[in-house]
Amino acid sequence: MGLKIERVPAPVWVRPLIPIIAVVVTFILTAVLVVWAGANPLEAYYHFLIAPLSSRMSVLEILVKATPLLLTGAAVTFAFSSGYWNIGAEGQLYAGAVAAAWLGTLLGGLPSFAAIPLMIVGGFAAGMLWALTPALLRVKLSVDEVVTTLLLNTVVLFVISFLLNGPWRDPVSGWPQSPQIAESTVFFKLIPRSRVHVGLIVAAITLIVVWFIMSRAALGLRMRAAGLGQNAARFAGVNVERTMLAAALISGGIAGIAGVGEVAGIHFHLIEGISPGYGYTGIIIATLSGLDPLGVALAALFIGLIDTGAQTVSRALGVPAYLGDVVQAALLLTTLGMFVLQNYRVTLVRGEKRA
Repeated sequence: MGLKIERVPAPVWVRPLIPIIAVVVTFILTAVLVVWAGANPLEAYYHFLIAPLSSRMSVLEILVKATPLLLTGAAVTFAFSSGYWNIGAEGQLYAGAVAAAWLGTLLGGLPSFAAIPLMIVGGFAAGMLWALTPALLRVKLSVDEVVTTLLLNTVVLFVISFLLNGPWRDPVSGWPQSPQIAESTVFFKLIPRSRVHVGLIVAAITLIVVWFIMSRAALGLRMRAAGLGQNAARFAGVNVERTMLAAALISGGIAGIAGVGEVAGIHFHLIEGISPGYGYTGIIIATLSGLDPLGVALAALFIGLIDTGAQTVSRALGVPAYLGDVVQAALLLTTLGMFVLQNYRVTLVRGEKRA
């Protein structure tokens, strides 16, 4: 008797169930860590998933956390669908934040209806600019974009550290942060006495545009063709290099908008830790959604729930707050494993008797 692994494509109805199965498997696996931390897994997951939804403040905080995740998830999804593996959404977010901090002081004389769109466009352009070098290296010299985009995430942090400890240091407080942006460039609040700002609407509109491009526009068709098979796409007449370049730049621009939202909607100045890893979390969201823009919305809200729930379970049960990060990492690995295993089947094989 033995095991045989066969490559058999899973039925069509299985793929939509993969994220749900991955979530269940992830919580089963991480239950061991919860027990190790001295807490009841069922009680911990109640505070993770249910308790945050029972409080108005927590629900609003989920929306706040989901706002940048909607954008970074959309950015990564857009690039991945074309076969361009953009791991640099974190750095592109920071590039957009730098542009917002600069434009936020420069555009103070303009009214809000003019200053805010200009900041968003500036953040989009900054994200595109930061994504340009690795994209060109990929399409012109076939340099692996996973390495170059990842390394540039660190480079932008050094640039920001130089700015905040040098020419951009706040002259009033002396803290390593940029001067506060002008009042006319601040994102207005959607809900009084909350941190939910207009960036949520910007993220929703961006996600709709991404969905339209990927499912209805000619660029989206070319992107999907390049993502499924570059040689076949070239045979069909698709300029794969130009398509990947466009996808990479637009992806960087979308991530840059996330940086604008964090400066103009939350912090009102640039700081070194403006992102707790939203760009990397965007990879989890894109994977969990199966590169579906509409699925990105659900995945971003779910990750926002986990982030908020991690704080809740920490206060209620004394479990370390970074358990939420562990759950996210396990969720990424589980989802990837599920997508790989869906095309394989393990069967039991009986060996023949020998004389």
